[in-house]
Amino acid sequence: MNEATKSRGTLWRDLAPVLVLIVAKLALHLATNGQYGFHRDELATLDDARNLDWGFPAYGPVTPFVMRIVYALFGASVNALRFPAALAQSGVILLVALMARRLGAGRWTQSLAAAAMAVAPIGVAGSTLMQYFSLDLLWWACVAYSMVRLLADDEPRWWLAVGAFIGLGMMTRYTILFLATGIAVGVLLTPARRYLRSKWLWLGVGVSLLILLPNAIWQIRHNFISIDCIREFHARDVRIGRADGFLWKQLLLGTYPFVPPLALAGLWFYLFSAAGRRFRALGWMFLTPLVLLAAMHGRDYYMGPDYPVLLAAGAVVWAGWLTRLGPVWRRAAWGVSWLSLALGGLLIALVLLPVGAVHGHIWNKFHPDRGDFYDEIGWEELVATVAHVRDGLGAEDRAQLGVLAGNYGEAGALNLYGPGYGLPRAMSGHFSYCLRGYTEPPPRTVICVGFSRRYLERHFERVELAGHITNRYGVRNEEAKDHPDVYVCHNLRKPWPEFWKEFHYFD
Repeated sequence: MNEATKSRGTLWRDLAPVLVLIVAKLALHLATNGQYGFHRDELATLDDARNLDWGFPAYGPVTPFVMRIVYALFGASVNALRFPAALAQSGVILLVALMARRLGAGRWTQSLAAAAMAVAPIGVAGSTLMQYFSLDLLWWACVAYSMVRLLADDEPRWWLAVGAFIGLGMMTRYTILFLATGIAVGVLLTPARRYLRSKWLWLGVGVSLLILLPNAIWQIRHNFISIDCIREFHARDVRIGRADGFLWKQLLLGTYPFVPPLALAGLWFYLFSAAGRRFRALGWMFLTPLVLLAAMHGRDYYMGPDYPVLLAAGAVVWAGWLTRLGPVWRRAAWGVSWLSLALGGLLIALVLLPVGAVHGHIWNKFHPDRGDFYDEIGWEELVATVAHVRDGLGAEDRAQLGVLAGNYGEAGALNLYGPGYGLPRAMSGHFSYCLRGYTEPPPRTVICVGFSRRYLERHFERVELAGHITNRYGVRNEEAKDHPDVYVCHNLRKPWPEFWKEFHYFD
């Protein structure tokens, strides 16, 4: 048996516990992800998937493209459409184990790093909804693994992989620019600046730009609409306090009581340890986005994708510290470590997994801030209510009918379930919908959902209350609580082209 075969055999033996963990976690998500309905973000992305383009105001085309494939194969199955998200997080877990291996970890240390990633809230949350964040986590982890390989092996051709994954990340979510900036700072401030003379680094930059090119052309054609979207979105977050407590909330990205110390140990490894000297650039790859996002009042979870590289190194540091203990204390410390991860994972599962039955009274009383679960309830009832309002209209109104939605969740639900009721395509000014325009011919009668009466009376000559949005569970989510009224509106005061020029918003 040659050395390469031995190495592969050792690799698979070492990864066996990690693969068992991955399969178990994937099975858990398959068993629970279909508990409720689609999230409002998923409904909007699914609508983008049915209207594919090289870009969208809030993100690049990768996530809608993946959803388009799954939708074509399995239809509107909640579980099927969330499977790529869970699979992506399985990839992140595997990459954390492989990074730990390249940093010197043995079998059980690799398993410890993988388990820490498996129970971290960023990974659990990223597995339960199909959003751009889920795939974004994967690309950041791929970049981190490529950087570990590059620095561990001193192999500059890994810059091609770094560039490719940054390009894919940009085509998924633009925040990976912070990671790219961190890599640039790490290269400039550490001995890795020797790669500035390597053609492979610049070829990697070229690969990244080439992958991004279609989206860049789309941005030019649409007057860089994503900049306006991100600016408005960010201003909203700052205004309502979603960006508060960025630094202390970083602790919530790990599972108590073990994962945050593991991440801190990983940062110490990269920045201060002798063993981590060749990997110093990875410490700056983490610190730079942290400082930039804190200064720019970013939301706490924006840093989430940068933690896998810390968990990999933290497990190595932790295992190294345990070797200094006597056999009895070492076994006890390992037992406490695994018990802490198990208890933390159980806690996170109870909070973040859709495992409980929907009970409106309990949710409304004890869980007023569980926004993600709230946003998965009541969409089919909303569409049925709009269809019922339509059925009550006269023949003339129905002949020139439009449907106008206040936000992308409502528009996405109407466009997913509405065809089954014979409803026209929903219009909206929210995010991608503002680019799709109004229906032709321009409607004279419009069923409006998600707006206040005051707003509608400014734009229509006649506004009539026609129904109320409810859900069978009595859950007080945004639709049922904040704007439950459905209106029938007649005769837009401005011509539709003039109205539509001003009808776009991203908050």
